[in-house]
Amino acid sequence: MFSSSQFDGGFMASQSTQMGDGTPSAAKTRDSHGLVPATVKMISQASQSGDEKSKFAINGVDVTNVTVVGMVSDIVEKVTDMGFIIDDGTGRIGCKRWVSDGFDKMEAEAIQDGKYVRVNGHLNSYQGTTNLVAFSVRPVTNFDEVTFHHIDCIYSYLQNTKTKLPQKGESSFSTPVKTEPNGFQTSSMDHLSKQYSIDGLKDCDQLVLECLKQSSDMGQEKGMHVDEVCKHLKLPLEKIKESVRSLEDEGLIYSTIDEFHYKAT
Repeated sequence: MFSSSQFDGGFMASQSTQMGDGTPSAAKTRDSHGLVPATVKMISQASQSGDEKSKFAINGVDVTNVTVVGMVSDIVEKVTDMGFIIDDGTGRIGCKRWVSDGFDKMEAEAIQDGKYVRVNGHLNSYQGTTNLVAFSVRPVTNFDEVTFHHIDCIYSYLQNTKTKLPQKGESSFSTPVKTEPNGFQTSSMDHLSKQYSIDGLKDCDQLVLECLKQSSDMGQEKGMHVDEVCKHLKLPLEKIKESVRSLEDEGLIYSTIDEFHYKAT
C-alpha cells in the first residue's frame, strides 16, 4: 500500500517475479525507441519478437523502452547496482538500476521500500523471466500521476489494438460528410460502431463499453472512474453518465467500489 508520508490509498499486491542479471547496456537502447507506458501485466503478457533477449512486442507492437509506475519493495543494494521490485497493482516485476555517473543522490533516495516511483528503462529477459533495466528512477509525489499513468496505458492499448479513438477535434459521433455525386456518408465513428457493434447500442455507448472492457483486460480490479472515462474519450460528462446508465441497465457493465467506478461484465 502507499506510504502514509507520500499519499493515501493503495493497490493490491499480485504475483511476484524474480530479478535477472541484466547488463549495463541501457545507453545502447534508450535513445533508439520512445518510452511506451505499460503496466506490469502488459509486460508479463509481452511476447519476444526475435532471438534477442531485448526484443519484445506488446499488443503486437515492438517495444524496447517502457515507463512503469508502482511501489518499491525488496531492495537489494550492491556496489555496482540496486535491485528492487515494482508492484503497480497488476503485478510485480524485478528492476535493476546500475550505479554510474548518471545515478544521482535523488534517484538513490527515491528507491525506498513502500515508496511509489516512476521507472523508465528497457525490458530484458533472463532465464525465462522478464525484468526491467532502469535508466531513470524518480519519486511520485502526487497520486494523480498514478491515475494518469494507467489512463496512458489504456490509451496506448486502444491505439495499438482494435479500437481507434477519434482524433482531437473530431466529433465523437457520426458526422455527415458530402460525397460524390450526391448524398452523404458518415465519418469514421460510424465505421467504428459497425465494426464493434452490439445491437441497439449508440456510438457513445460503444466507446464507453470498449473503454471499460480494455480497463478490465488490463487487470484494474476496481474498474474505471466515470471522470477518467470522460477525460479519456474527450466526451461530455453527461453523455458518459447517460451511456453508463444505459449499459448498466442492459447488464453490460456493473459498479465496483462505489457508484462512480465501473467494469465491463
